[in-house]
Amino acid sequence: MGDNVVHLHKNTDPPTREAAVTTLTVVPDPAPPAPVPLWVRSGRALKTAATHENTKTVVRTVARHGLYTFNGGRIVARRTWDGRTGARYERMLRAAEAAGNYEVAEEWEERLQRFREARHRRRMDLLHSPLDVAKGAAVGTGMSIGTLVALGVVMALNTKDVTDVITPLGAVIEFIGLLITIVQVVWPYAVTLGPLFALLALWSVGRKQQAAPNWALPANVRSGEGEPITPSIVVKALRDLGVPALRNAIKEMGDAGASMLGPIRIAGCGVEVDVTLPSGVSTIEVQNRRRKLAENLTRHEHEVFITIPQAARTVRLWIADSGALDEPIGPSPLVTDDTMTADYAKGKAPWGQDLRGDAAALSLYQRHLLITGLSNQGKTVALRSLALWLSLDKSVQFLMGDLKGVGDWAMFDGLATTLIQGPTDEHVIQVTEMVESAVDEMNRRIQAPPGTTFPPLIVLVDEAQVAFMCPAKDEDRRPYGGSKANSRYFMAVRKIHNQGRAVNVLMWQGTQDPTNENLPKLVREGAHTRASLALGTESQARMALGDKAVDGGAAPNLLRPGLDRGTLVVASDGITIPAGQSSITVRTHYIDDDAAKAITDRAKALRDGVTTLHAIERGAEHDSLADIAAVIGDAPRVRTKDVLARLATRNADAYGGWSFIDLKRVLDDAGAEPYKSDGVMVVARDRVARALANRDGSASADG
Repeated sequence: MGDNVVHLHKNTDPPTREAAVTTLTVVPDPAPPAPVPLWVRSGRALKTAATHENTKTVVRTVARHGLYTFNGGRIVARRTWDGRTGARYERMLRAAEAAGNYEVAEEWEERLQRFREARHRRRMDLLHSPLDVAKGAAVGTGMSIGTLVALGVVMALNTKDVTDVITPLGAVIEFIGLLITIVQVVWPYAVTLGPLFALLALWSVGRKQQAAPNWALPANVRSGEGEPITPSIVVKALRDLGVPALRNAIKEMGDAGASMLGPIRIAGCGVEVDVTLPSGVSTIEVQNRRRKLAENLTRHEHEVFITIPQAARTVRLWIADSGALDEPIGPSPLVTDDTMTADYAKGKAPWGQDLRGDAAALSLYQRHLLITGLSNQGKTVALRSLALWLSLDKSVQFLMGDLKGVGDWAMFDGLATTLIQGPTDEHVIQVTEMVESAVDEMNRRIQAPPGTTFPPLIVLVDEAQVAFMCPAKDEDRRPYGGSKANSRYFMAVRKIHNQGRAVNVLMWQGTQDPTNENLPKLVREGAHTRASLALGTESQARMALGDKAVDGGAAPNLLRPGLDRGTLVVASDGITIPAGQSSITVRTHYIDDDAAKAITDRAKALRDGVTTLHAIERGAEHDSLADIAAVIGDAPRVRTKDVLARLATRNADAYGGWSFIDLKRVLDDAGAEPYKSDGVMVVARDRVARALANRDGSASADG
């Protein structure tokens, strides 16, 4: 049966009279698998060897060093050709003509003509040089032999031996023979090693220039991480940008596109270069390919910024050093300089650094402010740092509403006239009434006699989107939030935007994730200074900064959430922006809570003392003299106009329409008359306190 298997099956049925039967069954083995042909196994082995990483490394190495030598020869040949001919001058001449710079073209044409004249003189000199060389050699040989013979005569006279006459000449002949012997020995090796040294020199030139395809270069070179920016790299990045008109124009330029570039200037932690685009290529085509351009420059997208300068058909590229934007900037001067003060009208707040590394300072004089961005990107810190600087001007007053309510603004307690903190609808109602009291103060100032000056009043609302989205309504069914004509917060902000600037009543707002619902169009366009941290989309960037800034290159939507925390794009005439640009990118200083408290302590020391209100009093009987004492606080005396402003903030319904005459009437009746101090009318704390004590004592006696 061969390899077959024999199975014995025994009948297991119940026994019968017949004998049990044993059955023999022959089961054949399964067929063995067919053998794999040799050519298939060889092909698989060859494929495995060809695709192995070691094989790829060897191929890349061989290709790289071979191309180093070949392209090194091309580079040397090109340099030799440029040195022996006027090709270099002709290229520069064509490039200047293509750029329309005809004065430079004429200068290069003159240089080319001078080069040709000098070359012609050298060639004419070569025609006469053989005869001159022969004459010089004959004369030189004769003089040399005569000199040697004369020297031999002197030696013979000295030694009394006539044979010494030819001793110097014989020594020279022996030396020449030695040189011939050396050449005969060395020449075979020179013939063999000379070409090898020449190839080594060509390989060295090619290696220094990295004259090999990118796929053949080593991994550390191929990545290009931190590669310095050169004109050739910029032109190559533009050529490979995917714009056919740009690529074709670069190919047709005699200088391979170098004429498009201005000088590459060091700009802070990167470089800056202006690129004049050829006809038929628009700036928007380059702007829309920012990521590809950054990758062509071996940079990340956030390390390349494209702006539009004043020159027509020109883009300005700012290219950061690799990784430089991930390094923090230094501390704020507010923290390091304990003697710093502020000047609302003439000073600028130290906010951070621009991309060049220069200090970025913002003027706050009569400018409404809006800062927006995604959550947890540093909006509150950026807004607070401006308020901290301005608090060092003791004439500035603050009305503050923090609709987050986690204590980010707690250090302004005792510095701000009003400080409301909390995220509920009741807090929104309080903040809305605070803003409306500022509107009343604005109207009072507008009605003052012409030429009257007013202290700055900053109305600051952080997390303003909470107010716009608030669903609460008052007793007249008017909504506090929203963007309709009867929305109380919206209309109060609009009124300040419309007229507040003229009388130094300014609106500052910070908001998250701008949309048409949580940041209405009329409100965001009413801000003179608009700044944005990282955003999600271009449409949000347009809401935050406006179409003009975004069309000019502003792109907060391309900032990296989390990684670029504290970096914002600013559109404002209050900050120095490079000519021709509509925005500037600022990396703000980080001031933590402890440092902020130290700054506000310095600000409080500059003032006479401020009693901070944490709620707006409304709908209750008021005691004018007690309210006056409350707003004076611990200060020994306060100017009458400051008392009026604080009273209006404390209770707009009761004191919003008060003038100096109303204040003077109440104080005169109580025996606490205002008086002049240093040329201004003031109210004395002691007089008001004495009047209150006398009034309370009289009431007790009568009782």
